[in-house]
Amino acid sequence: MKTAIFGAGCFWGVEAFFEKFEGVISTRVGFTGGHVENPTYEHVKTGETGHAEAVKIQYDPAVISYSELLNTFFEVHDPTTRNRQGLDIGHQYRSVIFYTDANQQYLAAEKIKELEEKAVFKLPIVTEIQEASIFYDAEEDHQKYLQKNGSVACGM
Repeated sequence: MKTAIFGAGCFWGVEAFFEKFEGVISTRVGFTGGHVENPTYEHVKTGETGHAEAVKIQYDPAVISYSELLNTFFEVHDPTTRNRQGLDIGHQYRSVIFYTDANQQYLAAEKIKELEEKAVFKLPIVTEIQEASIFYDAEEDHQKYLQKNGSVACGM
């Protein structure tokens, strides 16, 4: 198994999108990339922790590749809006790829370069590429949130 970690705005919808793919073994929503230990959802949503809402994906690379996950990442959100996805505004909703090894870092940079060269988006891509750090699971009521609660707007 391999791990991929993406921040693409509100983690509820991002998790629901990724978990439906064959080869994705499990997903967890949580927080990473910040400076506060053991953050809570309530603290992260203030924007004071430096963390991004993120989805940690365990996947089988024999079934789905990291490149395929990257393609999905760029389809599921708008990578041209800095610190914002829809109505959710703040650094915690930034577009960010947290790489776990040099190959993921390379593939992420190459994917952004490719999308920019092909002018896939009208505006420049602002997605950050950062080394993965400690991933803190969000509280259990946020895990599989849309499965438990139906289609609810993020940021509520």
